[in-house]
Amino acid sequence: GTSARLSCTVAGNSLSCSQSAGELANGLGQLPAGHEVVVFAPFTSISCVADAFNGKPVLSAGGQNCYPAEEGAFTGETSPAMLRDAGASWVLTGHSERRHIMGEDDALVARKTIFALEHGLNVLLCIGETLAQREAGETHAVLAAQLAPVLALGAESLEGCIVAYEPVWAIGTGLTATPAQAQEVHAAIRAQVAALDADVAAGLRILYGGSVKAQN
Repeated sequence: GTSARLSCTVAGNSLSCSQSAGELANGLGQLPAGHEVVVFAPFTSISCVADAFNGKPVLSAGGQNCYPAEEGAFTGETSPAMLRDAGASWVLTGHSERRHIMGEDDALVARKTIFALEHGLNVLLCIGETLAQREAGETHAVLAAQLAPVLALGAESLEGCIVAYEPVWAIGTGLTATPAQAQEVHAAIRAQVAALDADVAAGLRILYGGSVKAQN
């Protein structure tokens, strides 16, 4: 399913920043070439994480969200420029909690994704179906609809982007997709992109996330 190795750590709570980031840097900074680790830290911890990761090419800091504008009257929002200033080179878009708790629809997720890519950030774009949608046989249609607004600008819009299949029913529930289920979905995602551009599809990194731990 994946065409490169990338580990993603999403930190939901504020880090005890210098200690935790330093421990991560020491523990992960010596990974062999070809690995890449991105830590999506809370906004208040991005600069701390970025500082700890400085000089370690396999480690990068990312933000958990951004707003699709560089400036303006958007109190409480964080622009790609602000993330870059804090030391982030990545941003997360489309996480299920943003979609289902904050009400972000596919069009807004696509706007954020394209805007962030155009303004110098790499993007980890999350897509995934609910349990009800899977049981209704709607998995592929739901994921295709989530990806379609990004692809509407052409498959090249995914350059600099990684797609993460994160089924909502598996996030924090202890349930996980089987390898066969994950590979089936990854193949469908790649085929959707390949219908527009086979070269972009071949190079697209696709990840799985959802209750992943060392034991599984």
